[in-house]
Amino acid sequence: MSNTAKRFLNILASSILVVSVLSACTNNAGNSANNEPTNNGNATKVNESSNAPVTDISSDIRGNTEPTQEQIDMVNNTLNDTYLGDVFDEVIPNDYSAYPFKDVTLDVWLPANSDIPDMNNHAVQKQVEKLTGIKVNFITPPVGQEADAFTLMISSGELPDIIIEPNRYPGGLEAGVQDGAFLDMSDLMEKHAPNYTAWRNSDDTRRKTTVTDDGKLLGFFGIAPYSEWTWFGMLIKQEALDKTGMEVPTTMDEWHAFLTKAKEVGYSEPLNYGSNYGQVFTGIINGAYGVWDWTFLDENGKAAWGPAQPKAKEYLATMQQWNKEGLLNRDWATADFNQRMSSAISSKTAAMMDSPDTMWSFWKQQNNIDFVGALNPVLNEGDKSATTYKNFKRTGNIAAITTQAENVEAAMAWLDFNYTKKGWELLNYGEYGSVHLIDDKGMPYYPANSNMYNDPEGRPVSVALNNYRRHSWPNIRDEHNSNPLIVAEGSYSGDIRKLWTESMDTSMAMPPISFTKEEASREAELGNQLSTLRGEYFAKIIMGEMPVDAYDKFLTEAKKIGLDEFLSIHQSALDRYNNR
Repeated sequence: MSNTAKRFLNILASSILVVSVLSACTNNAGNSANNEPTNNGNATKVNESSNAPVTDISSDIRGNTEPTQEQIDMVNNTLNDTYLGDVFDEVIPNDYSAYPFKDVTLDVWLPANSDIPDMNNHAVQKQVEKLTGIKVNFITPPVGQEADAFTLMISSGELPDIIIEPNRYPGGLEAGVQDGAFLDMSDLMEKHAPNYTAWRNSDDTRRKTTVTDDGKLLGFFGIAPYSEWTWFGMLIKQEALDKTGMEVPTTMDEWHAFLTKAKEVGYSEPLNYGSNYGQVFTGIINGAYGVWDWTFLDENGKAAWGPAQPKAKEYLATMQQWNKEGLLNRDWATADFNQRMSSAISSKTAAMMDSPDTMWSFWKQQNNIDFVGALNPVLNEGDKSATTYKNFKRTGNIAAITTQAENVEAAMAWLDFNYTKKGWELLNYGEYGSVHLIDDKGMPYYPANSNMYNDPEGRPVSVALNNYRRHSWPNIRDEHNSNPLIVAEGSYSGDIRKLWTESMDTSMAMPPISFTKEEASREAELGNQLSTLRGEYFAKIIMGEMPVDAYDKFLTEAKKIGLDEFLSIHQSALDRYNNR
């Protein structure tokens, strides 16, 4: 055996010894009837001190492009994080004193992801289990049956330990706590989730968006080191610009001219305008008229409803005319995702509204179609492009612990791992060695020969990314650096998203407000009725099945439904949010 190999075996043995010593510090941890952690002889956490000495392996891992198996094991099989750098404005916590647990299994409900065959065999989860000692049984309903499955689960009264997307609960997360389904963790978070507590409190925006109006901590939120770039906007095929000889349009008149010319040169349905999953209500085109999709902040910072704005008829008249001229995809009201992507890659489409990450995969990677991003249209030259999308450093999923959790401390520890430095690496970048490496500054990255870009099963990156990492999860999500579609060699999707974010006004974006249980019930009732009304009238007017003047009846009907009450509810919630 070489001296180098012996050295790394010694280092590995040293770190395993650290974990073993910590494991010997076992305490029993269970839960009493009121879910407060108590010593009742059940499974247990270990490592009462996070100050145990750990061998610094940064010199061996940073910048290493061909790690040995010993080095790979050192990174993947231990809680040693000395090789990771402090790469953000705030330092990611690394309190591992709760791990590992022994003899703990948690049941976790979450919606299925069609890209993931079996969440219970997900590579990342297997590593989380290894490092925390906490086994998880994921309960996932069939794709498309999530709503019914969730309702059935809640009505049955049989709840798992943890629910991902608890905001599906009627009335939202707070209503679920008030009804006794979910646990109020306000008094438990600091002790049993020290990493989540430290991370959310390290920035005022993260703090403000993860607490209720009355200061309660009810869930683990996906929160980012930064406000993520705008992810959705107008995209144009480069070949369409070349064939028309036109520049990227900015005003609505320029867009009309471009689409008209694109139709003349062969794009039979030049603008892929929408689908049955909502692209027609994106705020991209209607935003030019101030007719935002839903609620937004007006010039006085008050809650307003986009479909009721003064220029709505002008917007509808424009889109009705574009539809009559054949500038929109004919199936914009009914197309599903696959139909939309099929149309997008065909010679019919010149431009569409979507994510540049998604289209980097469908257009560029799979079909070698180059594209550019355009700012949201404006009415008049010189107007500031705008969007109601703003990240507020909150992203990904929410997790709640139910009142039926048998081991609350273990449930909180399992979720809290996601907010450690090691959790940040693993959840965002996957396994060390086969999926990611570490650069000389301690930042994870995907090498060109990564399984992410060379999937052994031949899956495209847009699918592989969900199998080698967690793309949307209650964790510290590092989207800008870990989304393989953004950081792929040659990718410009991140450049487009950054351009949109830095160039568009977001002052009208509604922050993530929350409602009381009573408000939530009424808001949902009114919101569903208003959404249905908007969908029916706007679609029929654009398709020419109703005259533009039918909008007047729409507005009258919206007010009869209770638009003023709906806005009053949102304004009250906004006032409380601003006072957090």
